[in-house]
Amino acid sequence: MASASDTVSAGSGAGAAAASVMGRKGVVTRFAPSPTGYLHIGGARTALFNWLFARHHGGTYLLRIEDTDRARSTEPAIEAIFDGLNWLGLGGDEEPVFQFARSDRHAEVAHKLVESGHAYRCYLTQEELAARRTAAQAERRPFRIESEWREADPATWPEGQPWVVRIKAPREGATTIDDLVQGPITVQNVEIDDYVILRSDGTPTYMLAVVVDDHDMGVTHVIRGDDHINNAFRQLVVIHAMQAVEGSGWEDPAYAHIPLIHGADGAKLSKRHGALGVDAYRDELGLLPEAVFNYLLRLGWGHGDDEIISREQAVEWFEIGDVGKGAARFDLKKLQNFNGHYIREADDARLAALIAPRIDGLDAAGLALLTTAMPVLKVRAADLGELASGARFLFAQRPLALDEKAAGLLTEEARALLGAIAEKLAGEEWAAAPLEAALKTMAEERGLGLGKLAQPLRAALTGTTTSPGIFDVLVLLGRDESLARIAEQAQAVT
Repeated sequence: MASASDTVSAGSGAGAAAASVMGRKGVVTRFAPSPTGYLHIGGARTALFNWLFARHHGGTYLLRIEDTDRARSTEPAIEAIFDGLNWLGLGGDEEPVFQFARSDRHAEVAHKLVESGHAYRCYLTQEELAARRTAAQAERRPFRIESEWREADPATWPEGQPWVVRIKAPREGATTIDDLVQGPITVQNVEIDDYVILRSDGTPTYMLAVVVDDHDMGVTHVIRGDDHINNAFRQLVVIHAMQAVEGSGWEDPAYAHIPLIHGADGAKLSKRHGALGVDAYRDELGLLPEAVFNYLLRLGWGHGDDEIISREQAVEWFEIGDVGKGAARFDLKKLQNFNGHYIREADDARLAALIAPRIDGLDAAGLALLTTAMPVLKVRAADLGELASGARFLFAQRPLALDEKAAGLLTEEARALLGAIAEKLAGEEWAAAPLEAALKTMAEERGLGLGKLAQPLRAALTGTTTSPGIFDVLVLLGRDESLARIAEQAQAVT
């Protein structure tokens, strides 16, 4: 156990962190994905929490693309990340930084650390390291880098041999991070290796690049997944070394490590739980960005019993300290429920424009009809796919295709009723109230429930057994089309 005098603190705890924020020029957060795949749901939530924290404190939210893995980083992945972030309204406040383009700056810091004695050239070969690792395993002890080059005189550096740069990690005492989510976390410094910050080909490692980029971008708060907690202690070694070299310009950032997202069964989130790329939630599942935004906000953070939270409320209420320490559980069904709410709240013309590409052959007149129909269509839909499916009857061509259930309803008796319905409605004013009154009168005259007339009528008008209210359907289709569809089924041979 380290004594208080042995402990180096990073960050300043919840109360002191607030004072630290006030003492800075402003809060700066960053989201820094690696473009080796799509923007996944966990990454989107990390971006959201960074965006919200910056907005809540009147600060700046930045983007950095960590594209140093040249073999796996791709332009389509970069485009997908930007596309997903923009769709959610989480684009950066400034132009994004691309990490690979800053490699020379990263190397400059590494060389400065070597020159100041806080890092060193290490000439240990991979074979030597492998042998030492094997010996440690055989002796059942942890493997730690103990390089004889740590304190070597530069005059003894061999010429023409490859080398890497290793940071000199402290070997005594402990480091404590007052994490804004997890609380105080302490690691004994002996647990931290002299890790590589510059490879033998002169390229920087992730550990160095992240620290230099965060410093140069002015990042004050590092908000990221709790799988990076160990990285924080390693990265602080570089930060503290640069503090010794250049002084107070290299302040410790405040850290907030948020728990990862698990599936509803508690297992690590995967595709079987519905963990898709953000683009798939939009394109395949037909979700609205405000629904995904709201649901991600509630994954691990809450404000009393509030479930539906607007973007403006989220900015006002968000406190990073209110993020739970336990893993959040992803529930696709709950996300879809959120989406149903936001569909019902959405502007009709916007929804019509969103589902128009899902309906073949839609022209300007069709789009206008779709917009007119939206108030009765959207009350039944949980996603854009359902919304489009529910609207297709409006544009169906005769002869109308019937699904199996609808066809089953149109018995010989039902078709006879359709003929009578057509005669009854033909002379009525074509509006919902008079059409409803006429059909009710007809049902009473025949001693039937209204459903006995409405069911075959719905099948004849839409080709399905589910639709908006039957009188809304009649009005939307109009007199001529409605009567033509009814007559078509009344005259059909069973």
